[in-house]
Amino acid sequence: MFKRVPGTKDILPDQVFHWQKLEETSRNIFSVYNYKEIRPPLVEDAALFNRSLGEATEIVQKQMFLIHSAPADSASAANDVYALRPEATASIVRAYIENSLDKTARFAKFYYFGPMFRMERPQKGRQRQFHQVGCEVIGSQDVAVDIEVIALADRLLKGLAIKDYTIVINSLGCPEDKKKLAALLRDGLQDKLGKLCVDCNNRFNRNVLRILDCKHQDCQDLVKELGISDKHLCQDCQAHFEKVRTGLDSLKIKYELSHFLVRGLDYYTRTVFEIIHGGLGGQQNALGAGGRYDNLVSDLGGEVTGAIGFAFGIERLLMVAPAQESEPRQKLAYLITLGEQSRAQGLLLLQRLRDAGVPTDTDFENKSLKAAMRKADDLKAKYVLIMGDNELQKNTVMFKDMELGEQKEISLDGIVEALQELI
Repeated sequence: MFKRVPGTKDILPDQVFHWQKLEETSRNIFSVYNYKEIRPPLVEDAALFNRSLGEATEIVQKQMFLIHSAPADSASAANDVYALRPEATASIVRAYIENSLDKTARFAKFYYFGPMFRMERPQKGRQRQFHQVGCEVIGSQDVAVDIEVIALADRLLKGLAIKDYTIVINSLGCPEDKKKLAALLRDGLQDKLGKLCVDCNNRFNRNVLRILDCKHQDCQDLVKELGISDKHLCQDCQAHFEKVRTGLDSLKIKYELSHFLVRGLDYYTRTVFEIIHGGLGGQQNALGAGGRYDNLVSDLGGEVTGAIGFAFGIERLLMVAPAQESEPRQKLAYLITLGEQSRAQGLLLLQRLRDAGVPTDTDFENKSLKAAMRKADDLKAKYVLIMGDNELQKNTVMFKDMELGEQKEISLDGIVEALQELI
């Protein structure tokens, strides 16, 4: 017997309803902010992520699902390397450039849903295939965009009735400011390498900013002793971040400031933010995160332009969403036929109803009336139609409203129109 790959999950029909509700709510909110959906492919050139995320990031070093492709009839042919996307931002920026949106619609606001893939040790809230909902705004460095994107993240959580989350914000500054921050970390930690974990010793040499991402308490304590603040920020970046905070205050969006928040990807500049929730427990407490990446478009071959976005883990959102309501009864008519003559007439009625746009299903297992009624209830059908010999003789159908418990006969000629009015 085959089993699913570790770190993946079957989303079964009785669970899909909750995913659809989340997607529907998200789409409605994105439309209010005038964002348009985009659907980039799941497979990209691996070099896209090496370039955008950074060679020294955890994702590139340890977590990418790689596909090596070479023609079967040519052992000497070049081996193309593809990757299942570990995140969506780089794919969307690639699509923005490749499809010349930087020329035709320079300022663009996108949203997306979809699976992402990372080769990680499966644990609560962290899977090898997981799903994200997110957005990207490309084409402006205006501080108002930072404010809108953080406000949109806040609105999305409120729309999903999620409470008790915390928005944490910081500014990394421009690339020169990040270099200053890296120098501060190297100078401060040079004599403390023996106290850092093995991963942080590697990060010290590869990309010292990654040390700020470490989840080990000892490493966090050592970093806090350095007294890092915003002193590495240039005047322009300080002013930009101050305007972000002022804007969030004016919208009454609560947040906390953390000078240790850097995010795990190299492309981030200036404003970064993370939204955490205690209900997730442990170190994996982030519902989602985002930030500015003003250099990524030009790094991937486009023009210099500002950009910012965020992504939420859908599985994590569902973990902290309020007690989920049961799936309501569908506007589905379930036809039960009793006897061979009724079955033949039932096929014709089924076709008439479906041609008229009425969602309809029937019993294909020759169940008893009682068992067929249970099946209709399991399917959460709102209406049941019963057709037996008595109904055929009178040219009627017994109609039952499963919510109200009411039952009545309706003429066979008029049942389609009656259901159209109800549905």
